[in-house]
Amino acid sequence: MTRFTGYGVLITGAGQGIGEATARRFATEGAGVLVTDRDPSRAERVAAAIRDSGGTAGSAACDVSDRAAVESAVTAAVDSFGRLDVLVNNAYACHADPVSFEEHEDGPWYEDFEITLHGTYRCIRAALPHLAAGGRGAIVTIGSVNAERHFGSHAYSAAKAALTSLTRTLAVESAPRGIRVNLVEPGTIRTNAWDDRAQVLERVAAHYPMGRVGEPADIASAVAFLASADASWITGVTLPVDGGLLVSNLAMLRDMSQPSGNRRHTP
Repeated sequence: MTRFTGYGVLITGAGQGIGEATARRFATEGAGVLVTDRDPSRAERVAAAIRDSGGTAGSAACDVSDRAAVESAVTAAVDSFGRLDVLVNNAYACHADPVSFEEHEDGPWYEDFEITLHGTYRCIRAALPHLAAGGRGAIVTIGSVNAERHFGSHAYSAAKAALTSLTRTLAVESAPRGIRVNLVEPGTIRTNAWDDRAQVLERVAAHYPMGRVGEPADIASAVAFLASADASWITGVTLPVDGGLLVSNLAMLRDMSQPSGNRRHTP
């Protein structure tokens, strides 16, 4: 497919994982992609791999907590491709919770919000005029199932929940300018963050009705759909891409299915 021929795309946090897979997907479908990451060497590695495969890609260092860096990345995308049609907000921060809530430190708490929520705000603010100018602008933000259920990481979860609200409100405001705004909520995805916890991933997979955790390509496919003309009448949507996690409770179901006399109990 070449749904994005002639498109300019900017992706944050694209030096690995979901961001990298998304960059590769857009490039495969014809887009020019600016791969950005706080680590410029990671960004350039992904961009070089795309170019080596025949795609069009550039790279830029971008710390989304820095307004100047964000504005520079947006300018670089427009200069490289002559336009900016798609912004994918993927950069985030997530610190592990302390044992008890009252032990939270301000620094890690604020950083999760600074990168995950405020960084997204900065990117959208800088990109909006360019997205509007092209007449086919699309913003797709990477949220999390943590915004819907308790899976730990209080600050990260709260920041991701805020992104779902921002998606709805911004979709309404941006629609008259021809910009669609949507969000994808991944479940557990096999990224480098799990490299040293393969056995944990195996156990987690048992909680998914589809029997596996997700792959970065699963999320990239959903992002590409929401950014494409195939979704031209879809805006303000939060799309779970979670293997059925949010609509199931397999652990409880298994416990309830254990033999206990002659009666089967339901909640």
